[in-house]
Amino acid sequence: MRALGRAARRWVAGLTALGTALGPVAAAAELRISNLNVFLNDLDLTVELVLLEAIPPSFHERLQSGLPVQARVVVELWQYSRFWMDSRIEMRAVDRQLTYSVLAKEYKVASTGGEQREPYLTKDLREAQRVLSDVRGLKLAPASALPPQELFYVRARAEVSVGGPNTFSARLFGQAEETPWVTSPLLTVTRRQ
Repeated sequence: MRALGRAARRWVAGLTALGTALGPVAAAAELRISNLNVFLNDLDLTVELVLLEAIPPSFHERLQSGLPVQARVVVELWQYSRFWMDSRIEMRAVDRQLTYSVLAKEYKVASTGGEQREPYLTKDLREAQRVLSDVRGLKLAPASALPPQELFYVRARAEVSVGGPNTFSARLFGQAEETPWVTSPLLTVTRRQ
């Protein structure tokens, strides 16, 4: 009976150690894309999306110590094919970087690629996270370049890393996270009223 108690305690201790070791991996499920909206006006096909939990809680301490957080959102426009493989028409990537100044005690969100915008400074982490994660008015393609009889869809994916690029080893050690692809419903260029 006593041996069974020891074995059970070892088993619980082993599961606890495994859960602690897999902690950063379990947090990867929190990073996700929400509100993927595709708009077609007379000139352009534009996309808006929001990245939820853009700065995972495991990144906060590293960010406060001065390591930058990089966020990359990839948006692709695909043409649907009923009988063959779908074809990618356009791809856009938006790269942003969040840094924390220990001396000024403020956060800076800067665009490093894919868009032209001024750096945004704030003292509030929630505000910095909002600016980092909000992608608005991303132009994918001119509406006139899309064949009106075809079907299209947009898919998006995001990745966030702290202190370096998003690699397999960075994700394994909890320094990077990525979302799965999120796909919009099928779209058509023609409008019916």
